[in-house]
Amino acid sequence: MKIIIHGGFFSESSTNAATKIAKQKALSEIVRSGYLYLENHSALETVVYTVSLLEDNELFNAGIGSQIQSDGKIRMSASIMDGSTLKMSGVINIEDVKNPVFVAQKLLDYEDKVLGGSGATAFARKKGFEVFSTEIPQRKAEYEAKLSGNRQGTVGCVALDKDGKLAVATSTGGKGFEMVGRISDSATVAGNYANTFCGVSLTGVGEDIVSGAVAAKIVTRVTDGFSLKDAFAKTFDELQPIDGFAGAIAIDKDGTIFHQDSHPTMVFASFDGAKEEVFG
Repeated sequence: MKIIIHGGFFSESSTNAATKIAKQKALSEIVRSGYLYLENHSALETVVYTVSLLEDNELFNAGIGSQIQSDGKIRMSASIMDGSTLKMSGVINIEDVKNPVFVAQKLLDYEDKVLGGSGATAFARKKGFEVFSTEIPQRKAEYEAKLSGNRQGTVGCVALDKDGKLAVATSTGGKGFEMVGRISDSATVAGNYANTFCGVSLTGVGEDIVSGAVAAKIVTRVTDGFSLKDAFAKTFDELQPIDGFAGAIAIDKDGTIFHQDSHPTMVFASFDGAKEEVFG
């Protein structure tokens, strides 16, 4: 059993010692909680649970603490993918829910598996998700001051369970001050993808990630026989002509854990029951 999580890109980690320590502590606690959950649950159940913990922590830009868009509203996106069934579900630009990843999970049982905007929000209400504001004072102050900074915020989780099944979940609160209607990579196969060979979750600039079809490329290459390291290397090399801003975490069917970023500020944590790695 293996699990790896990421908390997005966060430039302040290198300049604000207190924030860096807080994020490292949170990542450590969440990855261990996720692993304990994984001991008695499937990979799919675990990635949903673990991403919900990240959504509930205002240090990360997903769920509570999500960025505010140019019109003053918060719109979030999230998706999950079951590597064994190849089913993916997600929500795009959903509003006023605490945990978008739980709404994405509900959609897995429906024929129409990815909903956007008002349709996603209406589905959430129909399924009993109460109105919940994820705005925090910090994000409001940033919006009012029109300070977008360099936070490329997304959270994600990849898990390999005791039965050898892989799953992935990714959630984002957006980049902040974006044009209304902008779609991130998080609920696409560019930012969130898994099959029986590999699972990958992305963070960074959504437009770059979509242009590079990053998650799908990595998984496809591993499926075709590349090692995880070589699949990452080739895919990230292909981002260089556009100076693509991306970071990715992954686990393959053999339990190999790998991560890479193009601009080294991604924060992540992994745990295999014995060894923990935390970077931020």
